[in-house]
Amino acid sequence: MRSGLNQQSLRIAGVMSKAFIWALVFGPMVASSQLSPAEVAPATRNPAYTISGVVLDPSEAVIAGARVTLYGKEGENPHPTTTGQAGDFRFTGVLSGKYHIEVEKEGFNVLRRRVKVRTSPPAALRIVLPILTVREEITVRTPEGQPSAEPGENADVIRLGREALDSLPILGNDVLGAVIDLLDPASVGSRGPALVVDGVPASEIAVPPSAIQEIKINQNPYSAEFSSPGRARIEITTKTGSPQYHGSLKAEFRDFRLDARNAFAIQKPPEQHRALDAYLSGPLAHSANTTFVVSASQEQDGFQSIVNALAPSGVVHGNFPNPQTSTRVSAAITRKMRDGGSLSLRYSFSNWSEEGIGVGGLTLTEAAADKTLQRHYLQITDKALITSSLVNELSARIGTAESNTESRLPGQPAVIVGGAFTGGGAQLAKHEMQDYLQLSDTISWSRGKHLIKAGSQIPALERHALNDRTNFGGTFQFASLADYEQGRPLSFVQRGGDPRLVFSYRELGTFVQDDIRLRPGLSLSLGLRYEWQKDVPNCNNFAPRFAFAFAPGKEQKTVFRGGMGVFYQNTDADVIGTMLRLNGKAVHEIVLSNPSYPDPFFGEPIGQILPSSIVRFAPALRLPYIVQYSAGIERQLQKSTTFTATYVGTKGFDFFRSRDINAPLPPLYDQRPDPAIATLREIESAGRSDSNELNLSIQAKIRPYFTGVVRYALSRTYDDTSGVNFFPANQYEPRGEWARSDSDSLHYLSLFGTVDAAKLFRLGMKLRLRSGRPYTETTGLDSFGTTFVNARPPGVARNSLQGPGAVKFDLHVAKDLSLRRGKEQKGKNEGLSATIALDVFNLVNHVNLGEPVGDLLSSRFGQSIDAGPARRLQLSMEVKF
Repeated sequence: MRSGLNQQSLRIAGVMSKAFIWALVFGPMVASSQLSPAEVAPATRNPAYTISGVVLDPSEAVIAGARVTLYGKEGENPHPTTTGQAGDFRFTGVLSGKYHIEVEKEGFNVLRRRVKVRTSPPAALRIVLPILTVREEITVRTPEGQPSAEPGENADVIRLGREALDSLPILGNDVLGAVIDLLDPASVGSRGPALVVDGVPASEIAVPPSAIQEIKINQNPYSAEFSSPGRARIEITTKTGSPQYHGSLKAEFRDFRLDARNAFAIQKPPEQHRALDAYLSGPLAHSANTTFVVSASQEQDGFQSIVNALAPSGVVHGNFPNPQTSTRVSAAITRKMRDGGSLSLRYSFSNWSEEGIGVGGLTLTEAAADKTLQRHYLQITDKALITSSLVNELSARIGTAESNTESRLPGQPAVIVGGAFTGGGAQLAKHEMQDYLQLSDTISWSRGKHLIKAGSQIPALERHALNDRTNFGGTFQFASLADYEQGRPLSFVQRGGDPRLVFSYRELGTFVQDDIRLRPGLSLSLGLRYEWQKDVPNCNNFAPRFAFAFAPGKEQKTVFRGGMGVFYQNTDADVIGTMLRLNGKAVHEIVLSNPSYPDPFFGEPIGQILPSSIVRFAPALRLPYIVQYSAGIERQLQKSTTFTATYVGTKGFDFFRSRDINAPLPPLYDQRPDPAIATLREIESAGRSDSNELNLSIQAKIRPYFTGVVRYALSRTYDDTSGVNFFPANQYEPRGEWARSDSDSLHYLSLFGTVDAAKLFRLGMKLRLRSGRPYTETTGLDSFGTTFVNARPPGVARNSLQGPGAVKFDLHVAKDLSLRRGKEQKGKNEGLSATIALDVFNLVNHVNLGEPVGDLLSSRFGQSIDAGPARRLQLSMEVKF
């Protein structure tokens, strides 16, 4: 890489290279390339200029023999040359216009740079070639817009860089909410989307929006490096420091006076949003190799929940304050090593609070609770280039989190009346301390046709300390409003005992993968991953992965792509904690059918002789997993426009669900097999799912104006469980639960893109259309004596009713203002600038109805009692330098 130079010679070479730079800037150069005479115009009409520069390695040693090619604006008329012994190059006779330069040298990454030639000769270029990294080697030579014949470079990947994020409508600081609709529900599973921040799994972004550099979805969908498929994974890369000082300050404002009225609100809820986001980056101690990043954000949302319930006194309809506040601070230092590696250290702090949680729809204001969450973490990332073909990347994150949830009426029992209202105390009282360590170590080795990656990961090494008094006040369940008025509850459930618990939660993953380029246009990827989780007895969790890409012909504008992978889904720490607490010893849970009201114990204290509920894992429990497979075609329609058609099949096995194996026996359902136990909840691996989906997408870049993605999905998903907390209607007939999945939508259309109308304005848009999702018709009665009210009429299947669809169209309009001009970097003015923007959410003000009431005893059966937000306007101003 440095021609065998030792440390002393490196220093000498660095000094010499700096001398050469000064000589190139202020002195004449020896021509090493001349454009064709056809490119040169008479000086009196269109004067010609010279583009010159020097090529260096990261240690600032000159690179001789590097290939430098000058291209026109659209990549036409290439003019190649090579650098001299001083690393210098020169193009003469260049007319005014836009060009780009491509620099190549074995052992280094290919580097491209834009150059503008106006009315004066451009300054001499200083080009530093980064040392080749194995991760980038297989993708750097693919022309933009042309499908790649690499298994992990699928064309339907969604990449949102900083410019795209700045141009898309984002409600407040909710960057995650802005992209989560782009995931595939069948791939996500019951645990929700997988979030990876800087290569380490995470439960939240935890950094201010301005600190985010890029978001990727469905990148390398069958990679063995990750536990989730690409269609269920959001990868976020945060910003590293800049060798020049850069910063920004953004202010956002939203007010209910500018909004439309929600369809279920009597009057506009007096909501207001205020946010500040600041960012600063630059060199540390005047060193271009050591940089820093500091960012901070503060957000205040005066949300209002809309209550639309039925009480004995009549309809309860009104607004209720639901304010939220969040603060995020992040600081990082990055040191670039001379061998091309880097070492970075990041500290992040986040504080979030919400008041009045749970209120809205059928839940009355008295059932409100408040919650706070505070998190600190420190992350160290070390990227080392051991050799030109061997790279090791180690990331470690250590952190602590503290959360507290408190009901506003802590001593009052909760009251749930099916299809009418939920009132009383919220029965939420939980304080939790969490200490955690996350680790990821990956090594990549490139040899000939192979790119081999292997690594070990600790997604979670956690210690939880709980003080959980949830439902210590008890909960009454009524079948209908008439039963409530007559004081006839179906059931009463109450917990008691020792609320304290300390337990550990651990996950481990290892993987190996080999990407093989068999020949130009044909590549394979073979991988194997292993997953392990504490407290789950079955450890046979091997997950093979396979992918291929085939591009026939010389132009390789068409790529056939396919793959298959097994993906395991770990359970949550909350489930482990519930099992350890409700073991019949630490915490007792009393379950009574048809109790007296309002005092189920006739004034007597709860006795230990009453049967208690128990939660346990089934003896044969194993981790759920999905098998996903796909086949598709990618076709370059025009330059920078690609069409993709992909079939994706997903089959799920061993999905978690709960079952009361001590449920009252048929046919009378009036006596439990073991009267000494109440509910014996057994979490079992017995669920399954089946999904088939056709995805069509077009990614287009119509320069210099439009960049965007249009995606249509035709899909159908069936399953027999909704997650670990799902109970079948009849505990002895769980096979009757097979039906459409809760998240199933037959049609889904999404569009997001940006329009840059030169110096006039910028537009960003998001359009999401989906057909209705199913919901279940229930009797509202405890027909099986379990105290569950999920029984269905005879012959009625789960999720047999069709809910409403949804239409969401958001628009971002921005105007850039130049306040002070600076240097031109990558075709942009790097001086002081400002951006004024207007975001409009739900532009067409479509009423997106919530899930209808499925309780047959409710007078609102089949009706939606809430809706998504109406049209909202958000103003923002950002200053950058």
